[in-house]
Amino acid sequence: MANWGMNVVKQYERMVVFRWGKYTETRMPGVRWLWPIVNNGSKTVDLREVPVIIPRQTSITRDNAPIDIDFFVYMQIMADRPQDTILNIDNFGLAAQALAMTSLRAIVGEMNLDEVLSKRDRINSQLQLKLDEVTANWGVKVTRVEIKEVEPPRDVQEAMNRQLSAERNRRAAVTEAEGQRDAQINIAEGDKQASVLRAAGNREATILEAEGHRQAEILRAEGFSLGMERINQAAMVADPRTMSLQYFDTLKEIGAGESTKFIFPMEFTSMLQSFIQQMRGGGSDEQTGS
Repeated sequence: MANWGMNVVKQYERMVVFRWGKYTETRMPGVRWLWPIVNNGSKTVDLREVPVIIPRQTSITRDNAPIDIDFFVYMQIMADRPQDTILNIDNFGLAAQALAMTSLRAIVGEMNLDEVLSKRDRINSQLQLKLDEVTANWGVKVTRVEIKEVEPPRDVQEAMNRQLSAERNRRAAVTEAEGQRDAQINIAEGDKQASVLRAAGNREATILEAEGHRQAEILRAEGFSLGMERINQAAMVADPRTMSLQYFDTLKEIGAGESTKFIFPMEFTSMLQSFIQQMRGGGSDEQTGS
């Protein structure tokens, strides 16, 4: 209730003014004057969000399981309709509390126990929607609904604990089996990679060894060819006497052996004649010179 005379309306407040008991206007924040007797019944409304605590409720699910639920409802008076909070409802907090309890029972009654325990967000959104449909007539907006606690019956709680324990054991067994499987796969993959690498290494070694032999044969062939070429070049410029002397050295080595038969090539006879002629010619030259 606002006082007669000068009033200060805060930033988060609105003043609902009555004149001769009839609503006339809503005044904004600032210094506001109310006439005695004339503005009787004027009130100041707080626009801040208000939490409404809902006592613990026991609701019955669709599968006939009793369940206790604690929750909060957060509400706020609409800034453009504060007069509806005064004109349309006496105590919107108390009314919202009663409305929330009945709405919760209706929502839970349409759900199974497992759904109630696992789908809190669904309950919150449906409850907010139901409440907001009614509170809009009061100039009040339901900003959010938060379930604080959901407590099933003791026997259901024990069964859930056993189920959770079994589920944890099952997951542990599955995880262990998957770990062993992955380990075996990794070992097999490692062996396969090692075999591939060994085969590749052996192949490269064989290729390198063959390449080495080929290069060695090529070098030997080139060396032999080069040697023959040099011998041929030397033979082309060799003096006939030198060749004859080489033949004589060969005959000397042959004569030193134990063989009793000797075979001479036809070229040896012609070479011997040439050698004798050269020797004679050399003797004539010496006589002439003498």
